[in-house]
Amino acid sequence: MAQVDTNRAIGAVTRLLADHLNRRTGLVVVSGRPESAAGADSSRLNLFLYEIGFDASMRNVPLRESEPAPLWLVMKYLLTGFDDDGESDGVDAHDVLGLGLSALQELAMIQLDPNTATQVRSALESNPEPLKITFEQTPPDLLNKIMQASDDEYRLSVAFEVRPVLIVPPEPTHYTLLVGVDYTAGAPTDQPDYVGTNVLASLGPTLRSVDPPAFTVGDEVTLRGDDLHLSNLSCWLEAVELEITMQRPDEMIVAVPDAVGSGVLIAAGEHPLVLRQDLPESGRHRRSNLQIGRLLPIVTSAAPGAFTEDSDGFLAGPITIDGLLLGRAQDTIQAALFVEGTVVATIEVEKTPPAEGDPPDSQTQLTVNLSGEHQVPAGTYLVIVVVNGQQARFSPTITIAP
Repeated sequence: MAQVDTNRAIGAVTRLLADHLNRRTGLVVVSGRPESAAGADSSRLNLFLYEIGFDASMRNVPLRESEPAPLWLVMKYLLTGFDDDGESDGVDAHDVLGLGLSALQELAMIQLDPNTATQVRSALESNPEPLKITFEQTPPDLLNKIMQASDDEYRLSVAFEVRPVLIVPPEPTHYTLLVGVDYTAGAPTDQPDYVGTNVLASLGPTLRSVDPPAFTVGDEVTLRGDDLHLSNLSCWLEAVELEITMQRPDEMIVAVPDAVGSGVLIAAGEHPLVLRQDLPESGRHRRSNLQIGRLLPIVTSAAPGAFTEDSDGFLAGPITIDGLLLGRAQDTIQAALFVEGTVVATIEVEKTPPAEGDPPDSQTQLTVNLSGEHQVPAGTYLVIVVVNGQQARFSPTITIAP
């Protein structure tokens, strides 16, 4: 999709947020000043974009080397809940607000999925960075400042920001001739240090999509774009080279090698995926635009250890999980126990970093320590594992008992 479509990214982010909130809560979501949603006859959420800033950490980050940096925006919103009477300050309105906050917390990073509207997808899919949601403090003076119009009332709301939002200027990239070369005199033959220019029939490969967007060790992934048939191409997921098994002008198939499962090179999570073309003779290379590849952990089995029961009937003990890419000490690792459509406990897993001189963590095993504070009774549960926001496809069944 053309990057010029990113000029609609501001509206697209608001539409995407409203769509995700509607799907997760079942509530009507209105965009605009909170006052515009007041007085309605049904519960609803209101999204108000009250400020747009520039992402200081990415201000000078270009999409491609030697090109000018695009605009990277930070969009700040207020989320307000309204009850069936159109009021925002009652207990029922507080319930609605909590439902919306829970849905946003679940998102953390906003993804484009098959249900995303075409105009929203076209405006946001060129963004190489995932859109991140971060909650902010919302003191009364901030709300008073925003709701200072004479017809606005003070309404309890929560602020959050979405970043980084990409907008690419429509102007084409500008190139210049080399300094110090007389292009009217012909190519010199007696200067061994002459700087030449390799002329290629393409400006390099361009990526448009990754299918499936989430994959793991041993999977084949289809990349679609332009000029994917060029010679001297390699495909990289972060610092890991993927094996190219098929090339066509508009399509390429790559395989995730078994070496990724060693856990030494990479962890599960979202990583930049890029094509690199090595240029002849010069030793330089040209990169495509970035796409995001979601590398999934693999769970093969889970086994409970010895459990004890406290006076309230809740169990405590270890669960050992085996697999690949189960996370390192610096990664965010969560395990959850699931039964009958409900998550009964979520456990944050902390790993100890390897001692100096020890080999890196192979990421093949997790120990999840369940305590009485998690309030889990004896029973049979599915074990869900999430590493850096990516959930393993397989959830094994365990039975725990004292």
